[in-house]
Amino acid sequence: MATSMNNAFIPLFTPDIRESDIAAVSEVLRTGMLVQGKQVELLEAAFCEITGAKHAVAVSNGTATLHLILHALGICNGDEVIVPAFSYVATANVVELVGAKPIFVDVDLSTFNINIDAVESKITPNTRAIMPVHEFGLSANLEPLRKLAEKHNLFLIEDAACAIGSDFMNISTGKNSFAASFSLHPRKAITSGEGGIVVTNNPDLAAQLRILRNHGISMVNGEMDFVEAGFNYRMTDFQAALVLAQTSRLFEQINHKRKIAEIYLKNLDTNFLKLPEIPNYANHTWQTFHVVLNSNINRKEVIQLLKEAGIGANYGAQCIPATTFYTEVYQLNSAVEFPNALNAFQHGLALPMFPGITEEQAYFVTEKLNSILKNKHGK
Repeated sequence: MATSMNNAFIPLFTPDIRESDIAAVSEVLRTGMLVQGKQVELLEAAFCEITGAKHAVAVSNGTATLHLILHALGICNGDEVIVPAFSYVATANVVELVGAKPIFVDVDLSTFNINIDAVESKITPNTRAIMPVHEFGLSANLEPLRKLAEKHNLFLIEDAACAIGSDFMNISTGKNSFAASFSLHPRKAITSGEGGIVVTNNPDLAAQLRILRNHGISMVNGEMDFVEAGFNYRMTDFQAALVLAQTSRLFEQINHKRKIAEIYLKNLDTNFLKLPEIPNYANHTWQTFHVVLNSNINRKEVIQLLKEAGIGANYGAQCIPATTFYTEVYQLNSAVEFPNALNAFQHGLALPMFPGITEEQAYFVTEKLNSILKNKHGK
């Protein structure tokens, strides 16, 4: 067990970009064919293989994936979409962008995923979709959500931005999905810098997404025609080459992060914080290892002390209805309506978790954090 480290700073996250990945990008750059092309097609095929879904559509970023799905489904003014109150703000922003209204539901503080028991009470005649988030790489409990969606004739759209390689009931995320959205941001397991992938088993949705991402272009009688007022949400071929080169080691990296998570779970002092829990229906991919500090602990001070010890840490996600925009627009009382989301937002702490972190570094993180918390708040 480590008791000291060298002067190397342990970041919150750093992507695993190797010379082979750089070579794959360079090869595309040398061709001069940089826009969406063969590499994008290969990446889409790779995601079908990873997830088991029938169709994959690559776009420019993770937010664009959700925006395109909602737009393609005709969700618009007057409609409502149920979303968790605790997530990255983009989950709600895309609902706003199509003119619909996000309906927030509190989360379970053990998993940080949407509180299943609170969803049905939020369904109204205006509800069109339920959009759970697989927060920090852990699948939401999809089976009851699917039953609710079927019962009320709603779309179930999975925000799986953090959950590449995850599963629900031993079935890969995306395999049985109407629509699941993945992000390829640098904080994710594999990255194209910016990028996103939609997987779906619905051929009509896939076809519509392909049209919408590319200015509304469709091939009609062998000729290009503009059939929609579409977007420019294409991914470049060199971005696709970058992430495609990383796909072969995706599950190796996930398994490594599970070992790191075990070190955190077994060694962090639960007198001062709440650990995340793994339900029996899912395996965690640990895009983020997120704890909740006791309410009497000054998180800002802890982050600064960790930084001084050579460790990067930060908060994990937002209580979206408590942010300035959503507070001004909807006037929601998060402390009353979304107490778990607000607690996770105000007291949550994300610890270093990335493909290159070593077990020695993980032990060092636990020792330093335990020491800081005990020195400040121990009896």
